Amino acid sequence: MLRKVATLVIPGTAPFEFGIMCEVFGIDRSAMGGPVFEHHVVTADPGPVPTSQGFSMNIDDDLSACADADLITVPAHMIEQTDERYLQVIRDAEARGAWVLSVCSGAFVLAQAGILDGRRSTTHWMHSDRLAAEYPQTEVDPDVLFVEDRRVITSAGTASGIDAALHLLRIEFGAAAANVVARRMVVPPQRDGGQAQFIEVSVPECRDDSLASLADWMLEHLDEELAVDDLARRALMSGRTFARRFRAEFGTTPAAWLNRQRLIRAQELLEQSDLGLEPLAQRVGFGTAAVMRHHFLKVLGTTPTDYRRAFGARVAS
Repeated sequence: MLRKVATLVIPGTAPFEFGIMCEVFGIDRSAMGGPVFEHHVVTADPGPVPTSQGFSMNIDDDLSACADADLITVPAHMIEQTDERYLQVIRDAEARGAWVLSVCSGAFVLAQAGILDGRRSTTHWMHSDRLAAEYPQTEVDPDVLFVEDRRVITSAGTASGIDAALHLLRIEFGAAAANVVARRMVVPPQRDGGQAQFIEVSVPECRDDSLASLADWMLEHLDEELAVDDLARRALMSGRTFARRFRAEFGTTPAAWLNRQRLIRAQELLEQSDLGLEPLAQRVGFGTAAVMRHHFLKVLGTTPTDYRRAFGARVAS
């Protein structure tokens, strides 16, 4: 049973993500039916520890409290090579079957310790390409809020640390206990979707002038039926040559590129207008709201309605 928790304060720790771990594991909620933990905040060299925000936190306890901890948590911190003493604590915890949980860029510490090798993982979408490039032995999923793989949990940016911690509480104590913590924190017990819906995607630059002009034209005619053969004729190419050169420039097929641009345009309209779903779907080229909903769920892990609910506040008043 999860009882003893140690949160690592590594120089450069992000205060907000650190605070999430303290909020979830450092408060006695037994009076409300929630779990209670023996929570230790630890660092390699007790005393003032600098944070990522330019101030220091005074940490009294050293790493000895980690030796028998049931969970080691690693908040986000500045991405750099981590002191070997922290890495060994993480390796030892994983080896004895304890839980290890990272928030945001804390995943890099787990990767440096080697415990993500052969495991799936995630981190903030801004850092996911770097994590995958520097640590190819882990399978990085940039779209999800968190990943749990054999008692190692990595979470995406900031608030996703809450999602990951509540997930762990559901595993260890059941949904009712996790719900108590969620209610006290005034957060949903479980969020749908993933971090893909927060990622801004731009149209990549194209070195081929003829394809660049065609791509601009396609963006202006998303509401039309744009068959690949028709696009090839407009580009004055055979269908096979067009498909090959398009993939070489944009890294995907013309059809997949069109769907992605339609999705981006739909996101913009959901954020900036009150257009109904059916006319919106027609305007961006999905045809029907049902087809648009399918693509939102497949790519963003959310529905158009929920996306508008989350991001529609961007509409200027």
